[in-house]
Amino acid sequence: MKDIAKRVFDIEIESLQHVAGLIDDEFPRVVDAILKSTGKLVVIGIGKSGLIGKKVAATLSSTGTPSFFLHPGEAFHGDLGMVGHNDIVLLISYSGETDEVLKLIPYLKWNKNVMIGITGNPLSTVAKNCNYHLNIKIEREACPLELAPTSSTTAALVMGDALAIALMESRNFQQHDFARFHPGGSLGRKLLVKVKDLMRTDKLPFINEDASFMDLLLRMSEGRLGMVMVGDASQIIGVVTDGDLRRALLKHPDTTTLSIPEIMTVNPVIIDENEFVGYAEQLMLEKKITTLLVGSVQDKSIAGVYQIYTA
Repeated sequence: MKDIAKRVFDIEIESLQHVAGLIDDEFPRVVDAILKSTGKLVVIGIGKSGLIGKKVAATLSSTGTPSFFLHPGEAFHGDLGMVGHNDIVLLISYSGETDEVLKLIPYLKWNKNVMIGITGNPLSTVAKNCNYHLNIKIEREACPLELAPTSSTTAALVMGDALAIALMESRNFQQHDFARFHPGGSLGRKLLVKVKDLMRTDKLPFINEDASFMDLLLRMSEGRLGMVMVGDASQIIGVVTDGDLRRALLKHPDTTTLSIPEIMTVNPVIIDENEFVGYAEQLMLEKKITTLLVGSVQDKSIAGVYQIYTA
């Protein structure tokens, strides 16, 4: 079985290397045409090519090129109304002779849409009728029967990725742009969400510096943050973490002799509430801490607490 898996990988890698050698000046012309377009990029395909088309459209949309997938069958029964005059249409058909795709060409020409074909046959009907053509001709499928689309669909997928990345770099598409399109993902959270949106503000654990060791333990347990702030919301003078407690107990088993000023960490890290979560978490990694106080560095007033992991 391992030999079969390796053979499939080898064949598909070989096929991609072959297709890479076919890339010529048509590729930058396609990229330029898409960049100049004022409409969307409509991706059309059916069967395995349709599945690849859906992924290509999704990748384009998430990297700065407005795009959507259109099923040719649904298009032929009314959904062509979704295609505007300014839209560019990307037709994916390895043979270039897929009947459902060919049926759409007369309308697309009438609608004056610029068409880009991705096929494995530069002499096919799709290739001949498109304004631009990207050749993904492979030497062989990974399927031993040469029936199941394998290397050919991989080639179409990678060509779509190549277009997306070329467009992305041409537009100078950056992390913050990607984050805007992925507000629910981890990157969007880091680059769009501010500390004030996630910090805890209720029942923050404060304690006076002259409080007893037992009061300190009770306050830390009630706060469920693994730390207690010494002072009040208007100004703190330090913090006592559970790590501070463990270290203190190892040195001074007799807790009756311990005072809070002896245990606490002075000058704790404080971050402004308007900082982004990404910066806050990077700061926590650098300082090797899991809790940040949120407030004013100048007067040490506290508005909340932000943690990577809460108790």
